[in-house]
Amino acid sequence: MTAPVRSGRVLHAGQAVVDVVLRIPGMPEPGGDVFAAAHRLVAGGGVNTMAAAARDGAEVVYLGSHGTGLFGDLVRAALAEEGVRVLAAPDPQQDTGFSVALVDDSAERTFVSTRGAEAETPLAQLLAGAPVPGDVVCVSGYSLVHPVNRGSLLRWLPGLEGGVQVVVDPSPVIGEVDLESVHALLARADVWTTNEREARLLVDRLEGSAEGSPARTVAAPAGSDVTDASPDGDLLALASRLCALAGAVVLLRAGARGAVLAHPGREPIVLPPLPVTAVDTNGAGDAHTGVLCARLAAGEPLEDAARRAGVAAAIAVTRHGPATSPTASETDHAMQTL
Repeated sequence: MTAPVRSGRVLHAGQAVVDVVLRIPGMPEPGGDVFAAAHRLVAGGGVNTMAAAARDGAEVVYLGSHGTGLFGDLVRAALAEEGVRVLAAPDPQQDTGFSVALVDDSAERTFVSTRGAEAETPLAQLLAGAPVPGDVVCVSGYSLVHPVNRGSLLRWLPGLEGGVQVVVDPSPVIGEVDLESVHALLARADVWTTNEREARLLVDRLEGSAEGSPARTVAAPAGSDVTDASPDGDLLALASRLCALAGAVVLLRAGARGAVLAHPGREPIVLPPLPVTAVDTNGAGDAHTGVLCARLAAGEPLEDAARRAGVAAAIAVTRHGPATSPTASETDHAMQTL
């Protein structure tokens, strides 16, 4: 299988940050101390999604901000290695932010994050990306928790031409974002790609809003896209409910159970998984979203792009680390086994 000729770019409007990952035996008691068994300092956040898109052959542009200092240098070096174009000059007043991830022996992850230059992307910077029909804009729900980025994004998206596709990955914070911003994002989203936990949170909030009642608490699997909590019929129903509430195409990622693609007014489509043995699910969603955007920018139909994204994500979970998305040739080879 040969990659199709590219017809557009992938423009990432989210945040590129640095991850400080500490593996610890357990959380210390208040006032205590614990030594990490291992540590890593790597570029993360939107970098993983952009790397996945670039490895699949897309021309990728980072529209977000980045800082001056150690963390900004790490982000720019990582993006340069993947061939991603950085649109803006570094912010001379501050560095890029970072997230400290504490991973204990039970694999539980606890995060403490900071805000840096990436949280202050002005509208003019997004406008400078100048999307044209055929381009794909990738949006992260994390942008909605940063006031400057939220304001810029929600003013920018409605003015995009109809031929510009907007792919939204709501991220784990979607349960914390105000519903007015969620609705504004849904109004311009062409594809809403989400894992099961995020989908359940959003369905609950949207249904509660529609009924004029407070949102209920929903039990949902935490963490990665890989879960085993619901049968396939439940996934189909969940995708259909979110699609109807959102009024947008929904791509529900369910890890080892594949994915469900739901269009308004149509029966949902089940996309079977590529059977693999997972060793690290961290970054699977980023790989899926990046490859999805790359193939849409290449002009592929959504269903084909979603199938390929699922294969790339399956390959990614067979490797340790967050930025483990495969190259285009690796994905081509794996797709021959479907």
